[in-house]
Amino acid sequence: MTRIQTLAAGSIAVGFIVLALKYVAYHLTGSVALLSDAIESIVNVATAIATLFAISFAAQPADANHPYGHHKAEYISAVLEGVLIVVAAIAILHEAWLAYQSPRMIDAPWVGLAVNGGASVLNAIWCYVLIAQGRAHKSPALVADGRHLFTDVVSSFGVFVGIALAALTGLSILDPILAALVALNILWAGWRLMSQSVGGLLDEALPEGDLSRIRAVIAANADGAIEAHDLRTRQAGRMTFVDFHLVVKGQMSVTEAHDICDRLERAIKAEVQDALISIHVEPDDKAKHSGIVVL
Repeated sequence: MTRIQTLAAGSIAVGFIVLALKYVAYHLTGSVALLSDAIESIVNVATAIATLFAISFAAQPADANHPYGHHKAEYISAVLEGVLIVVAAIAILHEAWLAYQSPRMIDAPWVGLAVNGGASVLNAIWCYVLIAQGRAHKSPALVADGRHLFTDVVSSFGVFVGIALAALTGLSILDPILAALVALNILWAGWRLMSQSVGGLLDEALPEGDLSRIRAVIAANADGAIEAHDLRTRQAGRMTFVDFHLVVKGQMSVTEAHDICDRLERAIKAEVQDALISIHVEPDDKAKHSGIVVL
């Protein structure tokens, strides 16, 4: 099992522990806001399972049917996670509306908050681990899972403050209002998550900062060539795809042109981890006198 798969499996275990703690908190208090927190944890468990399957599938090597690999499976997982977040938000809004129509006082609020707070601390630690490791290993599924957990942490903090105020003031109406706010917050998080993942599925180019670094590497390591143009990039999971046209002198031998390409590939891979590079060599009459000028 790879490091990424181990972390994904850990998310399932953490998700079940947090779900159990939050359900206990809801059972002790009867708070619909804490129920909303528990419902979001159900989504956490479901998405953690989906993430593990997606990461395991994405780790499979390229084959005849998938010559570029299976890396985009992680984006599909992230989109699914966004959809599940939206479904959870709708369920929470329904419970909040019912509680708003018939508000009731919260039972044992401080005990329930203590249990829920412990679950939130565990979530906060784990979301930090997921985001840091997901970025380090270029795993959009782990990063998406971590960001979702961070949304859960923020929601739980708001619930904690609101229920404490409800307990101190006796305003039971605060409970369903808090649940509705939690739902709106995770709706926004789900929308952001899906939009970012769709960008990966649609082969968006790398950020401009990364493109500038690649252009600089090409310009500095293409000695013997004339120019490079039509640079294209995309990200698929941990893999970065780079392709461009390299213009060389028409009388240059195939071996010389190939040596330049090898040198460029080594330099780009040293700058961009897990890069898959394709270079199309062209004679000088194909020069566009634009793009990347060789230093």
